[in-house]
Amino acid sequence: MSTEPAAAEDPGAAAAEQAESPGAEEAAPDAEAASDTGESKDEAGDKSEGGAEDKSAELSETEAEIAAQRELRERIAERKASKQGPIEAGTKLSGTAADLLAAVRAVESGEKPVVSAFQEPEPARRPAPVRAPEPVRPQQPATAQAPAQETVEVVRAVLAEGGAPPALAEPTAAALGDGADGQLRADPWQLLRVTGVRPEQADGFARALLGAECGPDDERRGRAITVWLLEQAAVAGHTALDAATLHAALGQRAVPDPDAAVQSALAEGDALVFQDALEGAEVPVQRTDDEAARSGADGEDGEGAEPERPVRVLIGLERYALAEESLADGLARLINSLPKEPAETSEPEGPDWEAAAAQASGSAAELIRAVAGHGLVLHTGGEEARAEPAALVAAAAALGLRVCAAAHSADGRRRLARATGTDDTAVTVAGLLAGDEGPGRDAEGALALDLLVVLDAPQLDVESAAMLVESLSDGARLVLSGDPGVLWSAGPGRVFTDLLAARCCPQVVSRTPDPGPVGELTSGIGIGELNQVEAPGKEVVLVPVRDPAEAIHRTVQLVADSVPRAIGVPAEHTQVITPGPGGAAGTRALNTALKERLNPGPGRFGGFDPDDRVAYVPAPGRTTLGRVVRADEEGLHLECDGAPVVVAKERVEREVRHGWALTAHQATGQRWPAVVVVLPGDAAQALSRPWVYTAFSRAERHLSVVQGVEQALPRAVAERLWKGRTTRLQTLLHPQVPATTA
Repeated sequence: MSTEPAAAEDPGAAAAEQAESPGAEEAAPDAEAASDTGESKDEAGDKSEGGAEDKSAELSETEAEIAAQRELRERIAERKASKQGPIEAGTKLSGTAADLLAAVRAVESGEKPVVSAFQEPEPARRPAPVRAPEPVRPQQPATAQAPAQETVEVVRAVLAEGGAPPALAEPTAAALGDGADGQLRADPWQLLRVTGVRPEQADGFARALLGAECGPDDERRGRAITVWLLEQAAVAGHTALDAATLHAALGQRAVPDPDAAVQSALAEGDALVFQDALEGAEVPVQRTDDEAARSGADGEDGEGAEPERPVRVLIGLERYALAEESLADGLARLINSLPKEPAETSEPEGPDWEAAAAQASGSAAELIRAVAGHGLVLHTGGEEARAEPAALVAAAAALGLRVCAAAHSADGRRRLARATGTDDTAVTVAGLLAGDEGPGRDAEGALALDLLVVLDAPQLDVESAAMLVESLSDGARLVLSGDPGVLWSAGPGRVFTDLLAARCCPQVVSRTPDPGPVGELTSGIGIGELNQVEAPGKEVVLVPVRDPAEAIHRTVQLVADSVPRAIGVPAEHTQVITPGPGGAAGTRALNTALKERLNPGPGRFGGFDPDDRVAYVPAPGRTTLGRVVRADEEGLHLECDGAPVVVAKERVEREVRHGWALTAHQATGQRWPAVVVVLPGDAAQALSRPWVYTAFSRAERHLSVVQGVEQALPRAVAERLWKGRTTRLQTLLHPQVPATTA
């Protein structure tokens, strides 16, 4: 590892500040709302502290994905409703039970003789897979309608009475729908449903409208703050919150009776409660004094009494609860849809997986054999290990299977296409779900696939994962592949980590290491060691600095001069990564300095000029890199991954940022020939092993580390791991997966 001398400047580190990130205006999760994720607020999806004055996000290119999620939730809700209540006259029977009932009625009516009616049909075998000649493409959902102007005007009048800014009128009307003005008058805290509004701002609005009637013990206030806290927990990655944690957060928000607030939210259907059984008996059962006295009087605590199984009580929003339950149901369906052992027959049927595995070697052969007999397989490894799922994709295609491989980013898709040798099977997850990429869907609405391989699996949140799994038909195979050391998804959940911990399916651990000094360095970080590595070609360079000003100066020098001259990587192929957007050397400050050096201009298009490097974030967790082409009355014209994108002028400030410097979460799933990681002194508290591992592993050939945190860096690598997210996936999977599988 090379070390460059630091310039002699006075030390002085500015305090890190939290700031807005393009495409997200939700408030960053408060410490009292939930235990944080161990990442910076930026890493929780680049959420912001945006005030009440901010406007909500306009319609964007993510409409198709949002509508698809809405359709999924409706389908899940219908299925859940169908499972509730008694079965009346066979109206809710399905499958074999429904067939038997129909047969009984046929015999009773004389339509069929007994023998023919109850004769078991021949078991259906899955035909040899062939590519569908004309797969059905999902229809694009209709564009969401903006609220009517008259609705906006009456809402603006109510907001004016409460002293809220008029800019909130349109997003409030959109969030609350018809009768928004009446809803606000009846419950002013409904304003918290608007993205960016905080409890203290809603309190001020309520006081102005209600006067003396307004108080901290108002039931409406407690209910609204409960929902708001659960939404902030989702921003931090939780799909639910422990009841005690939620009660404590409500208390810190001056809610006098947290339990009553939670019960009110549950009664109104704004939240759901879950009682998940805990494995083992490490946690004692909690009882009130009255319950303990009654149980003692009844002799329940005597010998022979059946012990109560401890449970954890969780509170969550319906949106994520249904997605997580749907995901668990779908995964169990895939796991159980294929026989665990191949049937012994005289003639082989189906694809010859063993022959395909024989042509591979090492972990690739192991992966192919695992996929042969299982509906769900997990694969872990670094960048070089991506060659193994690529070999699986090639083998499956050669066997005649309909196969597709999805990556998190467009850059990941390109690298995947190079590894497989074809562009036909490589897509992005977002493109596959939206129907813009991939094989399309069959007549029943399922993806026309026999095998789906998802790379960058740690970036899957519960909603995206549920949509993928729901889209696979019975008998299809799913492989989730990724590096378990990188940062988790920007959205709620930790799907890949939960599945690894659940041990519900085969797990193939790659034995292919990442090569070179950068690979050696990141491999050590993955096990908690920040080692010195030999870098004869200056593959890894450490640049010590004493303050943020020097960090910015050295970063610009590296990108514009040192790396192109010494390494041969031009500035346009070098990416800067730093912990957050704020601070004296955050992405904003770095991008300002880099633009001034690399593409100076007046910024006449909302701060942008043609050929500016930009990061376009239409939705939290989805960052697309591109450049500015031009601007006109339609908006800002970008070129992102070779495709034209037009961002309306009112959305530019929220969704587009300069992209010479990114956060680690924005960089996840992408790689560059050269990377400059900037660690100013005020970033020490934002560092963790996953953050360092993710940032350093984005480099292919060269890594420069502008280091101002001194010993905080090795301490973060050795000691600061993930801070848990509260999820239910393991609990939901456990009763559905056979013990032999686990």
